[in-house]
Amino acid sequence: MQKKRTIVVVTRKLPEPIETRMMELFDARLNLDDTPRTQAELIEAVKTAEVLVPTVTDRIDLAVLSQAGPQLKLIASFGTGVDHIDIATARQRGITVTNTPGVLTEDTADMTMALILAVARRLSEGERLLRSGKWTGWGPTHMLGQRIWGKRLGIVGMGRIGTALARRAKGFGLSIHYHNRRRVLPEIEAQLEATYWESLDQMLARMDIISINCPHTPATYHLLSARRLKLIQRHAYIVNTARGEVIDENALTRMLAADELAGAALDVFEHEPAVNPKLLKLPNVVLLPHMGSATIEGRIDMGEKVIINIKTFTDGHRPPDRVLETML
Repeated sequence: MQKKRTIVVVTRKLPEPIETRMMELFDARLNLDDTPRTQAELIEAVKTAEVLVPTVTDRIDLAVLSQAGPQLKLIASFGTGVDHIDIATARQRGITVTNTPGVLTEDTADMTMALILAVARRLSEGERLLRSGKWTGWGPTHMLGQRIWGKRLGIVGMGRIGTALARRAKGFGLSIHYHNRRRVLPEIEAQLEATYWESLDQMLARMDIISINCPHTPATYHLLSARRLKLIQRHAYIVNTARGEVIDENALTRMLAADELAGAALDVFEHEPAVNPKLLKLPNVVLLPHMGSATIEGRIDMGEKVIINIKTFTDGHRPPDRVLETML
């Protein structure tokens, strides 16, 4: 007798090769029109799913998990961050949670480096000016930005992405500085010629460019608070490709509007997809719609990790990317 296939509910549309493989392996319930699921729809999903495949925009919180049926044993998240999932409640209910670490490192580091260049050299402003039809030609004092060669880059969070960014930034002549929960290995520090700062406050006060590359956890919520933002020099730039909640967005917006910071480049927002309307009006801000990891190769790699985690779990083994509370 043929073995019953595992019911896998996928909340958003995934790359076609991944959906095809999921349909071959599982009883996959796909979201073909890619409409974001409401809380009510997520609750209905967890009542029937044996495996739920959410994305970072799905809030898998207590309200959803409390309605889950006993058959739900795995949440195989399509993404690296897990701040959208109530890990503690999942654990209490005997539900394993996995994510897709590692595969987005290079893509996100590429985008972070691109944003550093974009904000310092005013690329978005120049592009908008050209499209407006108001450009009157080259001038020696026109659209002046800042040179990044020789500047100090402060990386907040020296994990995979922070380290990959440091490698790129070193090639652009930036001086590498970082703050992290733990100091990286001496050989990595030596390779990157990186300076470790135990005090985040002291590092922020001395940097020309600050890049946020740490995950959002209860400990990092508003890590860059209004108080800490005030420590940053007026000529400095802030780049965030991690999570919007790490920065006090209202305080950042006020400082940018008051010219207390040179500029910011943001790929993530505290209340996304909502964006502070005051941010949208500021000329010295580069804004992107959470596309730091958006490459075809990256999305397929993520999907393949999801499939491996599900297949390993349903075969009775520990999935390779299991998320533990101690990791948060």
